[in-house]
Amino acid sequence: MSEVLEDLPFGELRHRAFHVAEKRFDLGFFTDLFGHMPGMVAIEGEGGDLGAVGGTFIETVKAVREMMGDDPLDPTTEALLRARFATYLREHEK
Repeated sequence: MSEVLEDLPFGELRHRAFHVAEKRFDLGFFTDLFGHMPGMVAIEGEGGDLGAVGGTFIETVKAVREMMGDDPLDPTTEALLRARFATYLREHEK
């Protein structure tokens, strides 16, 4: 029976997706997450520009971790990120 990734606890799913992305040095995965975070969505919705995420790979990963924090996310954001993490793992985890 195959594992249903969406049924994993959110923290475990996030940890696994981050681990795979860090091993792959997948900057695109981390910069994509900025667009799913509530603060960034609000900025974009107000006509702002998300702009380019700059810095090194390590700085970008750290920024995403800090932005996500340990506090629970609103259900809509968590559902979007859960789907993103599960899709990423299906495509890249071996």
